[in-house]
Amino acid sequence: MKEKLHICLYLFVLFSLLPFSTLAQSAKHSNEFLNVGVGARSIGMGRAFIAGANDVTAAYWNPAGLTGLSGRYQAGLMHAQYFGGMAKFDYMGAAKHLDGKSTLGLSLLRYGVDDIPNTIDLMDAEGNIDYDRITSFSVADYALLLSYSRSSGIEGLDLGGNMKIIRRLIGEFASAWGFGVDLAARYGYDRWIFGAVMRDATGTFNAWQFNGEKLVIEVADSVFNQPPENSLELTLPRLHLGVARTFIINEKISFIAEINASVLFEGRSAALISSGLIGAEPVIGMEVNYSDIVFFRAGMGNLQQITEFGGRKRLLAEPSAGVGLHLGSFYLDYAISNISPQTISLYSNIFSVRYVFGEN
Repeated sequence: MKEKLHICLYLFVLFSLLPFSTLAQSAKHSNEFLNVGVGARSIGMGRAFIAGANDVTAAYWNPAGLTGLSGRYQAGLMHAQYFGGMAKFDYMGAAKHLDGKSTLGLSLLRYGVDDIPNTIDLMDAEGNIDYDRITSFSVADYALLLSYSRSSGIEGLDLGGNMKIIRRLIGEFASAWGFGVDLAARYGYDRWIFGAVMRDATGTFNAWQFNGEKLVIEVADSVFNQPPENSLELTLPRLHLGVARTFIINEKISFIAEINASVLFEGRSAALISSGLIGAEPVIGMEVNYSDIVFFRAGMGNLQQITEFGGRKRLLAEPSAGVGLHLGSFYLDYAISNISPQTISLYSNIFSVRYVFGEN
């Protein structure tokens, strides 16, 4: 028991040290769409799914959890709309056991706002307004995740990772390509599960290109909004830690409770736990299982501490809830959640499905 706990502690320390190799570089926030979350099951649990991830969506949450995949194959789909339907988030993924020890996964994500009016050409050459000249464009972010997990030689310990390809498009005006790597570990002992994921372990870089012909606006012989020729964004590493435990009530009822901590190496002041160097945001969630047919979920995440006028501090949180139905090889999940803790934001209805092919 002590040896296994020492191994677990060693892995957590190793993951904690990785990001300091990139702290000296200039950092910007980017690829925030990858923090929204996939799968109504995990979103209903408040996004506390780092340790307990064991289905096809584990490729996103903790790729090491893919080794716990039920069946030979799994496929999943999700559709969500945020901000009153203005923004749409879609996910599709598949995973397959390669052998008794390794699993391969492939995921595609899209977060976009479509049909944005383009009024740049609203006026003709003579200065007359012509509404027929209004066109539309989309702003969309794409991510392709190639995931791999494998059972290690240590009983209960699984390792995994993602290779990420990012594509970001702002109509005809700008586009970017990005690349990054995630590293993950998952360790199970008795009814306990420990998980650790270092997202963007080496830093994820987005290289932007701008279409100057589309962005430059000439008015009265003056040029406005002159775009740069290129730009580089860096996504800093983010460490996600999770601990989960299963509780057996009786033959029909059990539940799993999980607590996560998202550690940001930037000292974000809104984080519940913040210093000059790091910030930590806790997340809690649970799932009640009735006869492996019906599931009830609830969670609390995105805890932030804001300072209002007058210096008074206020705690904001993002509650979530959901239900799931398991019929044979088919899983249907629903969640109601928010993309941010701001109370003025509308709650969203999220649906996802999973299908299990074949036996283990």
